[in-house]
Amino acid sequence: MTEKCDTCIVGAGISGLNALFVASRYLSRDQRVILIDRRSRAGGMWVDTYDYVRLHQPHPFFTAGNIEWTLDKEREYLANREEVLDHLRHCLEEIKQRVRVTELFGCEFENAEEIGEKVQITCRSGDGRTVEIEADRLIKAYGQRVDTNAPLNLSSAHARSVSPDFFDVRESEMQNSDAPVWIVGGGKTGIDTAHALINEQPGREVNLIAGPGTLFMSRDRLFPSGVRRWYKGEPLSSVFREMAHRFDGTNETDVMDWFRNNHGISLTPETGNFLGAILSESEKETIATGLNEVVMDYLTDVVDSDGGAEVVLRSGDTLPFELGSWVINCTGYIGRSEHPYEPYVSANGRVLSIQNRSVPIPFPLGGGSAYYLSHLLFLGKLAQVPLYAMDTEEMRRKAPQYVIVAVMSSLHFYNLSLIAEALPGKRFTKMISQYGLDFNRWYPLPRRLRASAGFMLNHKRDRKHYKRALDTVAERFGVRCGPVVNAGY
Repeated sequence: MTEKCDTCIVGAGISGLNALFVASRYLSRDQRVILIDRRSRAGGMWVDTYDYVRLHQPHPFFTAGNIEWTLDKEREYLANREEVLDHLRHCLEEIKQRVRVTELFGCEFENAEEIGEKVQITCRSGDGRTVEIEADRLIKAYGQRVDTNAPLNLSSAHARSVSPDFFDVRESEMQNSDAPVWIVGGGKTGIDTAHALINEQPGREVNLIAGPGTLFMSRDRLFPSGVRRWYKGEPLSSVFREMAHRFDGTNETDVMDWFRNNHGISLTPETGNFLGAILSESEKETIATGLNEVVMDYLTDVVDSDGGAEVVLRSGDTLPFELGSWVINCTGYIGRSEHPYEPYVSANGRVLSIQNRSVPIPFPLGGGSAYYLSHLLFLGKLAQVPLYAMDTEEMRRKAPQYVIVAVMSSLHFYNLSLIAEALPGKRFTKMISQYGLDFNRWYPLPRRLRASAGFMLNHKRDRKHYKRALDTVAERFGVRCGPVVNAGY
């Protein structure tokens, strides 16, 4: 038997739920959406991630559409894993009040084919049954495709190798041990792990192998508290728009130096990575004070030698390793796997694919593309507006890390400009008003209006500069960064 629906959405994380929110604004109460996810519940990566993870941003700005949180906390509160999962479940229930949703959890998407004016979808249920679905449109909301981290495979028989995704550093096994800890990875997972350990066991030896180091965005500068929201800080859209203005396709080092000096914060003396994570001065101080050693190198292995053990680094250097010490794999989640290329839009505009190989709206990761592009899909404009798309997996292989950040800024505002031009003013304004992932909402309305007015008044003129920068990067590194060819652009 073939299930029939108006829209099929694959993925029930932040991307899929934002796509579902948009669908509920266009479909009537008696129309049907089928929501597929290989996990047992809504939540995406938050179902699998480590227990002590916290949101980067204040919790109200992580939601589906403009659905408000029911959590009774201050706006600046950083929600934990269970609180996020509760809210995403709440979002799903709220959306189901507007449109009929059939949930196929524990179901794996296999393939889809466009036949005439329909999309034929094949899935596999948890018990091995084939599920056939016929839909008017399909949204593959893969988002960042974040997978869990396994413990590192180390040579030493005396290293306790664990992963945060399967081992809570706050639980009794870690608490009952006083052996040193080596955290591998200086990004958000490493910082969360260091923060949890140092708070739970002050005085314990905790070491950080930070690779090239990570540049974070300063929470104190981007999200000032209290009355300071009226005169301190800078709305995030203004920050990245300024970055796009400064970037010409070749000067990423200068652009990132500007960002680091004005909006950045780091725990390490060097900062070769930037993935949009946020860190406060108080968090930095807690971690910096509690760490015993910060190693600016990559871990290769831990090996046994002469009755002891040592850490082997990529540079060839070695460090003493106390037998029985813990090694926690906090290496990066984003961009770790390779996937086949797929454009964000199919030739006839009935299939929208949100993933890393074809990214039109990069901020925030996954959720932005899901929200804006789903609107274009339901308006019949997805294959008409000639958005640029960046292949971020290819870019990571071929270009320095800071190039990607600068390109994302140019790409984001170039495509927002095209969307604003393609939609009637009231339609675009309404779309923006329901966009709950907008960090600008932290600030009072006059400051938000000022940022929005700056964009609306100048976006057509600025678009020419953004396009030149994007075209320069595409030619400079030989990467996909332009219109999707098979959509007829």
